[in-house]
Amino acid sequence: MTSFTRRTRRTRRALLGATAAGAALTLAACGGNVAGGADAAGAEFPTGPVTITVGQDAGGSTDLIARAVAEGMAEDLGVAVPVVNRAGANGALATEEVAAEPADGHELVLLNASLITITPLAVSDDEAVDLSNLDVLKGLSQDDYVLLASAESGFEDLKDLQDASGDITYGTTGVGTGSQLAQAALFAQAEIDGTAVPFDSGSPALTAVVGDQVQVATVQLGEAKPQIDAGKVVPLLAFSAERNQFLPDVPTAVEEGYDVPVSQYRAVAAPKGLPEDVKARLVESIDAATASETYTAFNENNLLTPLEISGEEVTTQWSELAEKYRALTDEYDISLAEG
Repeated sequence: MTSFTRRTRRTRRALLGATAAGAALTLAACGGNVAGGADAAGAEFPTGPVTITVGQDAGGSTDLIARAVAEGMAEDLGVAVPVVNRAGANGALATEEVAAEPADGHELVLLNASLITITPLAVSDDEAVDLSNLDVLKGLSQDDYVLLASAESGFEDLKDLQDASGDITYGTTGVGTGSQLAQAALFAQAEIDGTAVPFDSGSPALTAVVGDQVQVATVQLGEAKPQIDAGKVVPLLAFSAERNQFLPDVPTAVEEGYDVPVSQYRAVAAPKGLPEDVKARLVESIDAATASETYTAFNENNLLTPLEISGEEVTTQWSELAEKYRALTDEYDISLAEG
């Protein structure tokens, strides 16, 4: 870590601390739990803002989830919980930066499961993020992928894709993402030939399929649902293990006979080595945030399926998925690497 980076982080911490002090005074006046830590009288934790870093741009699903959780955590902890965006490498830059911070509970990261379970299949070992460098605090939600066809393509189901094999262009949300893996695995198992067109995220991929620049694309349901409802794209199937509650009439790839259950999961994590009392306090604040009516409404409005499991359960689930996806790519000789 360079001295410039250390100075930058200290400066950011100082600025956020000043903001948190004002927020804490306000919350105290309103009866908020300012002390927040295991020893309320000593106010041991938190002693300043608790920052959540997001490895994606502002406005996307991951960013919105982080901000919804941060709002509830701030109310429970009695300090500011700012969200900082540090986009790049499917979240690897943000995750590695937070992992290198002191394990005092004041720096957190909002994790996408694909960074741990899928991206390692597309990058070198040196570039892959290791979950063992983090303390996973809590799982949050499941965001399902859906395979969409442009209205102009005329595709209405998977059989139409199989019949058109060889002439298909399909958009993905980037290299090492669930979108890429889901389509590559489905096409390999269903013996569909096509040309992949990678985009930087779900928004441009969705725009491309709406405009028939690609015939099909796989994006997260929360992003796609307005265009589905407007009739601008046709949902062919979902990549969830079971039918999504928000698309009850759309079959899954599993139902069609293909072993491709791929969803996006998210969790909150911290640098490895958190003191147990700090970890417990953070988990308590996350639980308070996700239990609120505001957060419940947020999930419903963004078509997210709650999956509020323990950090230990997240680690087990994601490790098993990583093994499953690696076996899948090996079996069907699928390469996710760029180029």
